[in-house]
Amino acid sequence: MFFGTFASPIYVLTSNDMKYYYTFLFLIASFLSNAQTPCDDANYYLVSAYSHVKSSYDANNISHLKYFANRSVESLKLSKKTLSTCGCETALELADKAIELLTKVDAAETYEDGRFFVKQGRELSKQSVIEIDKCAAPTKTVTISNTQTLSDLEKEQLKLQQQQDALKLKEAELKTKMAEQKEKTLVLEKEQLIVSYKNAIATNIKTYNETLNVCNCNHKVIEYTENQETVASKTMDDLKKYYLLNLEMLAAKYTQALRTCGN
Repeated sequence: MFFGTFASPIYVLTSNDMKYYYTFLFLIASFLSNAQTPCDDANYYLVSAYSHVKSSYDANNISHLKYFANRSVESLKLSKKTLSTCGCETALELADKAIELLTKVDAAETYEDGRFFVKQGRELSKQSVIEIDKCAAPTKTVTISNTQTLSDLEKEQLKLQQQQDALKLKEAELKTKMAEQKEKTLVLEKEQLIVSYKNAIATNIKTYNETLNVCNCNHKVIEYTENQETVASKTMDDLKKYYLLNLEMLAAKYTQALRTCGN
């Protein structure tokens, strides 16, 4: 019987093999460095800015309008960092104009004033997206699968950001509704309190004047007047103090009239 050992084969790279190997590494490195261009980065931020400004325009109150306008300004400013190296001057000019308009929204005192600036900013933001697409189009390639993977990741990131914004919007809407409901409840309680005190005052005045008439007192008719604007601006506690003081003053007038009745 023959006993022996089998030697493992040894592969030796030839000079041609080494050339192919280094060429392959060079292609991979070139792809990694060129897969994401400055125009692609700028495009992502401009699309994000346009999405935020659309949400701002669709907002139904000034707080949401300002929130998304600010988000749009943030994305526009980020786009400028790569737009300068992208070579898309038109998109850069449009982004600057959009920033200039949307920064005015924060100081707007009314919803209508803020929406005026948002509408113009929305159009400029939309045009900037169109222009960056024109600039990026000549350099885009679709032959390498990794490019598509990177694009999908960007889309997913934008989708997640939009979902977060939607949740924040719902939270803000809920807080606004709760605040509005609380305000309505407070207004109703104040109205009921005012009516109750006015009824009590009217009843007392009627009783005071009828009693003085029965006693044949030659007196000046007791009356009560109030400033509606002053009353409306008071808190619940201040309203109670205000009406109690007026009840005391009316009672004092009545008592003084009774004392002078027999004189």
